[in-house]
Amino acid sequence: MATWTIIDEQREIQLEAGDEFTLDPAVLGWEAKPQGLCRGDVCIPLPKGVDGAAIDPVTLGRLLGRPVAVDADERVAAFAAPAAERAAALRSGMAPDFELPDLDGTIHRLSAYRGRKVVLYAYGSW
Repeated sequence: MATWTIIDEQREIQLEAGDEFTLDPAVLGWEAKPQGLCRGDVCIPLPKGVDGAAIDPVTLGRLLGRPVAVDADERVAAFAAPAAERAAALRSGMAPDFELPDLDGTIHRLSAYRGRKVVLYAYGSW
């Protein structure tokens, strides 16, 4: 058994699993019922041969309409927001609120700058 990290948008979940990694949809808030995977009044039918209690992350992402990235070597699976949610955020023209430290360690929150022009510069050394 190995520890897998599941990233569900902003939430991190640690799970024990073997090399053949499958995921119980309940981890993401979905319940397996006879009519498929359900959350509240919304149900998604499962294809034949797919077990509702143990689904590989790529298949689960496809069923839920959520992009997923899996790195089996690092044992990480990351689920993005559904396309409809991402499109709504893009249409609004509003960046999501977040906070980051500056070079002196002072925390800055984006919402503190609402109504002012802001330039965000991102750099990666990889």
